[in-house]
Amino acid sequence: MLHAQFIPPFVQTNMIDAADAKAIWTAVQQPGMRTVAAKTEDQQAMLSLHRMRSQLIKFRTMQVNHLRGFLYEFGVTFRTGRAAGLAEIRQRMAELEDALPASIMLNLQDQLRRINAFEDDIDQLEKRIGAWQKQEAACRAISDVPGIGRLTAAALVATIGDARTFRSGREFAAFLGLVPRQSGTGGTIRLGSISKRGDPYLRTLLIHGARSVLCHTKVTGQQTRLRR
Repeated sequence: MLHAQFIPPFVQTNMIDAADAKAIWTAVQQPGMRTVAAKTEDQQAMLSLHRMRSQLIKFRTMQVNHLRGFLYEFGVTFRTGRAAGLAEIRQRMAELEDALPASIMLNLQDQLRRINAFEDDIDQLEKRIGAWQKQEAACRAISDVPGIGRLTAAALVATIGDARTFRSGREFAAFLGLVPRQSGTGGTIRLGSISKRGDPYLRTLLIHGARSVLCHTKVTGQQTRLRR
């Protein structure tokens, strides 16, 4: 199987079935063309759960930002952070009833119920993802790596498909977009920032996991100098 992004350079005319078929036939014969491992139905289903979770998190963030915005118009502010801000809002409901119009209080209560519903749905999806992660041997194996939890492990296994598709760890890093971007001419190659050409969701999970490890690992003395 070929990734869809490798086909358009070989399309010579408009995007019609015949031209697409010819482009696929031409692309698959190119030397060094990278292939994509086929995924099982369980892996595809797990990726769907991850997409649903990501979408619900975006909706929840939008609702929280909207809630802060319209309360700020009435001079009401809360602590930063989603969990801390929502907890403070719930604690100050009696105070808000005296400070805000009745219509705003109704809107506030609707928004809080909507946010609670999003959080319940997200929790349910994470439980299903965690249950699948516990059943898969590959997920349990990579969960032992520092910074990789149940969500990242499940997303990795579901996205990769068959790990034997990659010939080395660096090739897998390139698939994720975590290798330096290369540019050069005249035999001189310059390395830049990471290319970010892979799956942004999976890359985000890995970067957050690495940041968590750095923040919670105590490194002193010689180890600090080696890390730098």
